[in-house]
Amino acid sequence: MHIPGYARAMIRSALPTVPTSRQVGALDCCLCDKPFEDRLPVPLGPTPKSGLFGCYSCLTRLVSRARRARDTTLAQDAEQAAAESAAWATMRDGHLVRLDSVRQTAEAVTELARGDDTEPLQVAWLLISLESAYTWVPDTPEPPPSADQEDSELRDETFRLNLAMITAREAVAERLAYHLINAVQPEEPEMCQELECPEGCSGRHDSSHIDCGPDAIFEDLARHGITVEQPEPEPLSSHLTALVGKDETEEKRSPLPEIEEQAPVVLAHLGIDASDTDVLVSAAAVGLVADAWREGPMEEIHAADGGPSDGDIFAQSVDLYRRARAALVAARDDGPEVLLAFVAVASDVDLPWAGGSRFALRTVSASVEEFVQHVDDRVWFTSEVMREQGWRAGLLHRATSAAFKAPAHFGMPGWPGAVASAMERLALLDRSEAPEALTDLTEVGATLLEAPDQLGTDALDWISRHALPD
Repeated sequence: MHIPGYARAMIRSALPTVPTSRQVGALDCCLCDKPFEDRLPVPLGPTPKSGLFGCYSCLTRLVSRARRARDTTLAQDAEQAAAESAAWATMRDGHLVRLDSVRQTAEAVTELARGDDTEPLQVAWLLISLESAYTWVPDTPEPPPSADQEDSELRDETFRLNLAMITAREAVAERLAYHLINAVQPEEPEMCQELECPEGCSGRHDSSHIDCGPDAIFEDLARHGITVEQPEPEPLSSHLTALVGKDETEEKRSPLPEIEEQAPVVLAHLGIDASDTDVLVSAAAVGLVADAWREGPMEEIHAADGGPSDGDIFAQSVDLYRRARAALVAARDDGPEVLLAFVAVASDVDLPWAGGSRFALRTVSASVEEFVQHVDDRVWFTSEVMREQGWRAGLLHRATSAAFKAPAHFGMPGWPGAVASAMERLALLDRSEAPEALTDLTEVGATLLEAPDQLGTDALDWISRHALPD
């Protein structure tokens, strides 16, 4: 059965996280969990004889659903672009109004600070409320893909606001604003409890303790006879609204309640001894790289114009495997938060890749934002599993993923066999036009086993195309 490319992601999302032994043994469909009996199982990988298997009816249903989703998306593109453009215009205009309002307040504070009619302490408080208004200015909104990505007016207004803020700060500093606040304002020890001051506080509180919110500056200036039109308050984002409305007493459930019992059985069937911690950590590191970095948006980045070569992907995945392994080992004693070290490198858009690669994610525009979010989401899930069910549960989850998706990758028990097969193919090939690093096959084999990225991306690209199986 041919499975079109547009349906693979939907089928992959429908696969069970922890399959049963019958599903692995091609006895039950991994999608509907019904016995095949006289039905012919369709292999879903990683090889035609191992991995997971689905039935024709389930796969036909998923392919049809993916086709409808694709066709619906294409039909809605024009309508979506128009809706995005209208929404972007409203958002852009609102942001420009806010930038202009806060800039006017900054210029007004500058004038008052340079004059003699306003007391220094009052000027200092004006600066504090101005800083609060400036802090509450949202980040410059990003236009949708269908809109013009270069907006000179937004950039210029942001620059004008920043320049006005610098000028206001300099004018207030000339009148020793912060010094006067601390020197003139009386001690107010009763504020310490409200501000949660450390024990022994003198009772004096400077501007770093105070946040007046986005609106106080407009009221303060009105007391000095200056009126600046105040923008309408902005609604909370959907993310913040969800957080605010979430019931904190909601009962937490384990992400993978049966992982400890089922995963070791599946791993043993696939040749991975879950009782060997070193082997389990290595497999989990491979799975973390495969799930969080290699699959999903990276497939689109790989296929995009100017995207990374097979050699670039190969070298970077080896480097990230080492980093993932180190982070997983550290997580045992230091907690799952240390996995953020892996996230920082895996999602760094400016970092040149390993193996002497000249590629960095910032050089392509395809799916980079989705890729960064994808890495963060997948690693977050592993952290949650470790936090809720323990370190070993997190390892079992990612190791099981590696056993199905990358059974012969660097770091897996199957890697030496994959290298041996590749070396046999290399020995039979004409390498006259191969990179120089592939001249000595004995050295090539040893390097592939221990540190493939040291061969360089050109050599790895050549090996990927000519010697390694798809």
